[in-house]
Amino acid sequence: VPMVAPGNVQVHVINSTLAKVHWDPVPLKTVRGHLQGYKVYYWKVLSLSRRSRRHVEKKILTFRGNKTFGMLPGLEPYSSYKLNVRVVNGKGEGPASPDKVFKTPEGVPSSPSFLKITNPTLDSLTLEWGSPTHPNGVLTSYILKFQPINNTHELGPLVEIRIPANESSLILKNLNYSTRYKFYFNAQTSVGSGSQITEEAVTVMDE
Repeated sequence: VPMVAPGNVQVHVINSTLAKVHWDPVPLKTVRGHLQGYKVYYWKVLSLSRRSRRHVEKKILTFRGNKTFGMLPGLEPYSSYKLNVRVVNGKGEGPASPDKVFKTPEGVPSSPSFLKITNPTLDSLTLEWGSPTHPNGVLTSYILKFQPINNTHELGPLVEIRIPANESSLILKNLNYSTRYKFYFNAQTSVGSGSQITEEAVTVMDE
């Protein structure tokens, strides 16, 4: 098997899900056989928004021939990763380079996990929601937009409310009685808005 590990391993983080890694080629005489390529082992150490360590699954990408760089796609935003590089010949892999740590920046969050509308009265509705399964960063706020829908399914004026990220419920007051409302709801990080979930609910006709 090859004798030495690739040197001078560098990681350039391009965005929240993509990084580029490059390394110096090993001297050909240390390959001790036919140079097949280089393997990059990488794995997620920690999600920075969750602080939870779970079973680590190592991923491997193979770059054929005498390439000295490669792209690592499909990374998770706002996470800490480690990687190392090994050279490969027909017999197997050489030793791993020292582990290199890199971090991906924040991304936009996934949609809130649920939106539930309860307790309809003449002029109010109660909203409850769950935080996104993948925050992909630090949540800064939730955005609620809603508008009335009349009997001919025309949409009325759109109202927008920004809600602090630590809230999980809200009572909407001063609504029209016996009116159907459409709600659009999403979470935000400093990078931007995540995908929204929609829901409809009707206020009570008369008490």
